[in-house]
Amino acid sequence: MSDHSHEHQSFETRAIHAGNTADPLTGAVVPPIYQVSTYKQDGVGGLRGGYEYSRSGNPTRTALEENLAALEGGRRGLAFASGLAAEDCLLRTLLSPGDHVVIPNDAYGGTFRLFAKVVSRWGVEWSVADTSDPASVRAALTPKTKVIWVETPSNPLLGITDIAVVADIARTAGAKLVVDNTFASPYLQQPLALGADVVVHSLTKYMGGHSDVVGGALVTADAALGEELAYHQNAMGAVAGPFDSWIVLRGIKTLAVRMDRHAENAAKVADMLTRHPKVTHVLYPGLPEHPGHEIAAKQMRNFGGMISFRVEGGEEAAVEVCNRAELFTLGESLGGVESLIEHPGRMTHASVAGSALEVPADLVRLSVGIENADDLLADLTRALG
Repeated sequence: MSDHSHEHQSFETRAIHAGNTADPLTGAVVPPIYQVSTYKQDGVGGLRGGYEYSRSGNPTRTALEENLAALEGGRRGLAFASGLAAEDCLLRTLLSPGDHVVIPNDAYGGTFRLFAKVVSRWGVEWSVADTSDPASVRAALTPKTKVIWVETPSNPLLGITDIAVVADIARTAGAKLVVDNTFASPYLQQPLALGADVVVHSLTKYMGGHSDVVGGALVTADAALGEELAYHQNAMGAVAGPFDSWIVLRGIKTLAVRMDRHAENAAKVADMLTRHPKVTHVLYPGLPEHPGHEIAAKQMRNFGGMISFRVEGGEEAAVEVCNRAELFTLGESLGGVESLIEHPGRMTHASVAGSALEVPADLVRLSVGIENADDLLADLTRALG
């Protein structure tokens, strides 16, 4: 459950203190790693703190879940073994065979694979919409629509969806609005305050922030839905382990200062790319010419650390840029302190090839880290040739 004692504090304070109660036995200021599977009972059913088995609940995971709820302004936070495990739990909680989901035309390849190859096998239908266009969302609705799924900023084209507008569409249709807030993090964007029903995170990314943990999360402002999700989390079992929970908690404490630096560096990189003769298009919501710039400025604190761009010379030229980069590490994932570069068409989004979500072959995606900006600019300049 959420820790309401921190609800009036600033984000930076909540990130450090919410859920992070000093250990009552020793006074340790960091919650211990409860690396334990089961708990001694004081007589049958006599649980200490409600803990009986660590799939059902673990004190370290509880600390993380309280922290997550506080940061997103929700009533219930739940931590999972991965972002996709969180998504799977959410979909099996909200949907039944015959239901329909609206998914974005730009989304993480793993999310698309979950809908297209897994969820569809148990009778759930889906259709694609440009969620940055409210008319497209309305056109994709059916009488059976139960969920509208949004990523904003989206992966990898950095599209922006007006969360408040789509939340109103969802309410009118009797559907739940789910927002994947991974690219923004709760520091930059608060979907629940804008009307979303559930927020999804890959904790692997900015929340952990150091490329050393895999995890996922769900946060909701609806206490009853939170109970349903918790039931399915326990019943399905893909929970975050205590050590992984502890690692994410540690990462979250510096989330605000990291995101400030990510966004500062990304703005400088985006500016350089817009002026480079071999770059044909830069996708970054912080640029005034980005079609979603005004909405992003309205609903985000800053524009984040993710940039995509297209290059002259097509797919092979894009691949060569990725291969020539040195300080930008060639690898999948994002959100760590180190800068990463990848070719979405061949890497993170290979699963959407041939679908309505297929990405341009000449696209390069950057996760801009917190290194010295001048070093990053020099590396990209060399890589572009």
